[in-house]
Amino acid sequence: MPLETPVRVARELARRGYNAEREAVTLLANASDPAAALDAAVETADDDALRLTAAHVRSTLDATTDADTDAGSPDEPATTTPTDPAASTTDGSAIATTDDPSTTTDEPNSSVSTAGHDPTHTDSDATSPVETEGCETATRTTTEPTPDPSEDPGSPPPVTVTGDITGRSTGTGEYADFVSVFRDRYETLSAKLRGRVNHRPASAIEDMTGGNDVAMIGLVDDVRSSANGHWIVELEDTTGTVSCMITKGRDLAGVVDEILLDECLAVEGTLSDDAGLVFVDTLHFPDVPRTHRPNTADRHVQAALVSDVHVGSQEFMADAWNRFADWLHTEEAEAVEYLLLAGDMVEGVGVYPDQDEELDIVDIYDQYERFSEHLKAVPGDLEIVMIPGNHDAVRLAEPQPAFDQELRDMMSAHDARVVGNPSTVTVEGVSVLMYHGVSLDEVIAELPEEKASYDEPHRAMYQLLKKRHVAPTYGGRNRLAPEEEDYLVVDEVPDVFHTGHVHKLGYGKYHDVLAVNSGCWQAQTAFQKSVNIDPDAGFAPIVDLDTLDLTVRKFA
Repeated sequence: MPLETPVRVARELARRGYNAEREAVTLLANASDPAAALDAAVETADDDALRLTAAHVRSTLDATTDADTDAGSPDEPATTTPTDPAASTTDGSAIATTDDPSTTTDEPNSSVSTAGHDPTHTDSDATSPVETEGCETATRTTTEPTPDPSEDPGSPPPVTVTGDITGRSTGTGEYADFVSVFRDRYETLSAKLRGRVNHRPASAIEDMTGGNDVAMIGLVDDVRSSANGHWIVELEDTTGTVSCMITKGRDLAGVVDEILLDECLAVEGTLSDDAGLVFVDTLHFPDVPRTHRPNTADRHVQAALVSDVHVGSQEFMADAWNRFADWLHTEEAEAVEYLLLAGDMVEGVGVYPDQDEELDIVDIYDQYERFSEHLKAVPGDLEIVMIPGNHDAVRLAEPQPAFDQELRDMMSAHDARVVGNPSTVTVEGVSVLMYHGVSLDEVIAELPEEKASYDEPHRAMYQLLKKRHVAPTYGGRNRLAPEEEDYLVVDEVPDVFHTGHVHKLGYGKYHDVLAVNSGCWQAQTAFQKSVNIDPDAGFAPIVDLDTLDLTVRKFA
């Protein structure tokens, strides 16, 4: 086949049993005769080499050029012929599940849903006093440097990452760190609400007389019910605390059970006669604006969303993983160019009681070595991005930095991009918020089952999008680390929200954001059985980046 693109070069190398550094693939693709250059690089590689380096390819190309010059061949500039695959013309949000990896059952115009999910459901009615449209007025700059403009303009845009804590952690556990992280949370999220309410600080409200209309933005300090069945929400800003009452007869009472401690809210209402309470008329979450329109790729390209591999567990489903890896080598998977791994690469050690009795590999480093071997089974041309999870060998407190260099070296075969948890990864212009998902346990425990459950984990993800924070409650079940900035705020609205952790498959769209919890690759353990977790294992959600349609493939 012609080798005019890096992707095809990488596939041909993989067919011959070689992986290659990304720069080496680019050099071969840009050669005047890519096929001949690839043949020469393979022929001159060491017999025991499995990975071609950029240095080796350069030396091969230099030797070929010198030989051509000696023979009197004129120099010719290297050329790259870009391809323009036809983009999908599927309308709507087609999502299908197939047990057979050799078949696809995409159905145009079908709604994004799971069993039991009402695709017509919205979290608030247009006439409801609960306002959920966001007001984007502030952004933060935690982005990587601008890509090098010297890169080949015909190649796909590079993967970029924002919101990664790696190398930026400054928290020491001092009191000032806690003040800093909450102040940053308040300032960032309140900025998204200030365009919708005439905010007055708590100190100013305290000086007002009864009967006045007031509006305030604050973090939730407490939620409790009164003796009469009303709800009291204590809101705190940088100047003080205000008590807000939501009476049981109002429509707002239906959303009080969604409120979590420490999240940011805005309320509007009237001061009581004694000015001791605000009677709430409307309540606003930061939320995803209903005007949000997601970005899409300008060509047909796909990403596989995977999490919770758990290599090292006796229940790791190696056969299912191998079937997935084999499928990625088929022509049917040719459009899959990205593999996004949302944490828990290995089972870890000492994560839960009596875990040692369920381990197939008892040494954490041996677990990562084995994971690396399984990762090598996927095509060498895939762009791989991975974040850690609570079973991985990084700190438990979120935000979690990426794996250390020793572990990265173990997983270097595919030149994977290793970033922190959470991180927003932009591929082909589509932003994917990758978060392992430990806070989903807390959301599911605190909210009513119809709004968040393990059977429909995407609904719990909707709540995190509504709150614009991946772990709102501080000091709850989820370990959180104080930093100068709150890296867990969802500052920019993502196009795709990808989580794992709960080992359940769930997907849907919330205000046009595709939310996917990708299941796992581990059968039910004795511990999971004891806590009633029945995992969805061996699934690989595949998202079309040009349409944000989703196909779920089953390999177990």
